[in-house]
Amino acid sequence: SSGGGSSATCRWATVLFLLALAGVYHLGLQEGKNEVKSEGDVEDVERKEPWHKKILVPKGSGSDGKIKEGDNDAPASPVPAPTPPKPADPTPPPTSKGSFTLEHLKATREECEKLTTMLEEYYSGKEQTRRMLMSPWVAAWDFDASEVEHEQHHRTEKLVDTMARALVTDDQKTFLMGGIGSSVMAGHDNCHYDSYQTQMERLWNPVWKAAGMDFVFQNAGEGGGCGDSHENQHFCIKQNVSPNVDIVHYSWTYFEGGRAMKEHENLIRWTQMLPKQPPVNIYNTGLLDQSDRELVKHYASYGFNTFYMKTAFINGGHDYESEQKRKDNPIDRFGWGVVGDGYHDTTRYGELEDDESRKTSLGVVMRNWHPGPLGFQLTSDAFTYVYTQALLKALDLIEKDMNDGKDPREKWSASERPLHLKKDLPEPKACDPEYCVVDEVPGCLNYELPTFGNWGPRVEDPDDDLNPYRGENQKWSVWHENNDLWHMVGKQDTAVFKDREDKEICHHLDACGGISAQKAEDGMVVFRLPKMEVGLVVICGCCGKNVGEELFTKNENIEISYNTVPMDRNDWDLWPNPKCVRILKRFPTSGRESQTPTGHAYLAVKVLNDMPKTVRISHVITL
Repeated sequence: SSGGGSSATCRWATVLFLLALAGVYHLGLQEGKNEVKSEGDVEDVERKEPWHKKILVPKGSGSDGKIKEGDNDAPASPVPAPTPPKPADPTPPPTSKGSFTLEHLKATREECEKLTTMLEEYYSGKEQTRRMLMSPWVAAWDFDASEVEHEQHHRTEKLVDTMARALVTDDQKTFLMGGIGSSVMAGHDNCHYDSYQTQMERLWNPVWKAAGMDFVFQNAGEGGGCGDSHENQHFCIKQNVSPNVDIVHYSWTYFEGGRAMKEHENLIRWTQMLPKQPPVNIYNTGLLDQSDRELVKHYASYGFNTFYMKTAFINGGHDYESEQKRKDNPIDRFGWGVVGDGYHDTTRYGELEDDESRKTSLGVVMRNWHPGPLGFQLTSDAFTYVYTQALLKALDLIEKDMNDGKDPREKWSASERPLHLKKDLPEPKACDPEYCVVDEVPGCLNYELPTFGNWGPRVEDPDDDLNPYRGENQKWSVWHENNDLWHMVGKQDTAVFKDREDKEICHHLDACGGISAQKAEDGMVVFRLPKMEVGLVVICGCCGKNVGEELFTKNENIEISYNTVPMDRNDWDLWPNPKCVRILKRFPTSGRESQTPTGHAYLAVKVLNDMPKTVRISHVITL
């Protein structure tokens, strides 16, 4: 009937409508899948996700200069059909990865620029600052030197490289400097707080804090009372300061007399065998001379250079000579205890002092042969200014990597630093090739204080199974000089600080020391020696400059053995100075002394008879 036909037609229409609706749904679903697939599946998207945490974009990208989360999902504005699509920017936005982020980079640069501006204002302008702080070196620093200027370019390149690696190495949290030297390095006749190293820590620390790091200067300076000199102490670079130092400082101005080329070259070469291959910079309190010129040129690629403090003052333009020669009120600014350098009457922190006596004391250029706080401030400023220029260049290089979308760690991380072998360094100029063309840094056990690094030789446990003298008497004892708070502080600062609550800032770190014996019942001391490359073995005595003969070579009451074989004292010599005795020049080639069945070599010093004077060993040196 017509009613039945109408009903059937309606049912078919409904079925067709539902089928059409399903088709549209499946078509849309497939199109959606195709669209997602064309952009990469989920795993592909995760792999392509940029590794940086923060992105800075070119000027004009937004009011705060950053891409906000979700911006990439915002619908694009309609583009008229005739207009071709805008090509992608070939330069990616700067990126950061690792612990040294873009925020750290910006903050560090800001602190560097702030510090640079402050010093340039303090020293009356950029040009005068550079004359005073960058020029009074054997080779004046020029961080804009081109590659054509081979020597200067490579010297600055080494310093910049040192800074860059410290910044981007994730597990380095401290930029570490270490200084070895005499009483000048120690800061004697001043409060320790006023030494150039502690001034430098206060001045430069904000820069490294901005980088998310700390700055520490290990001051291993020791006074001359223990009898040491540059000749024996430079062998102990790996123990006196940490082997992980970024830069090494050295100062023995008054001991050297311009005759330390051999020691300087030893140190330059040995430090390149340390993990961070630190450049060596020397601090000389006097006038610029050319005694180091040959080495500065020869080792430019390793950052070697020498700073001269008195020349730095003169380079500022003050007429010291006329001032000293005038008839009325002549003044020698470099005389002992004189206040004011011709530019300033006290240090920057002295200007904030309420105590006039302290303020005046802080204005001394030279206490005697030791610099005073104002002399040390200029020294701190010079090193800090130079290193900050290197740091700014390092920041530029790191930022370039970030701008190029690269991970700076792939180039600058400490793990990417090329390894130095002895064959990689140039031929030596003055040092003994047997001792300076080596792959290992000398080992040292130094009982004097302070030390911050790792000992080489060590006293063997008397009961150790490997001790070849196990069961024999081994009762030598360690001794250290008991200095009070005011040791080597100087009368002027002692008077100022005696009743102040902060008097501890004056305390110096250095003290003589040794391992000692006097009676036959003390027996022997046995040193396990470290791995050696040459076989050099030296012992030094305490305390005095000429004790080697009395304590060792002419002392019939002691016996010295190597690998259980008593050594013939006729084969010993006073070396490298009269405080020390060289027991072995190189490895024995025959006999029991040449054998090391336990894998270790041993040195033993035995008391045979009671002695009128205590024998003290301050150092055991090996190579």
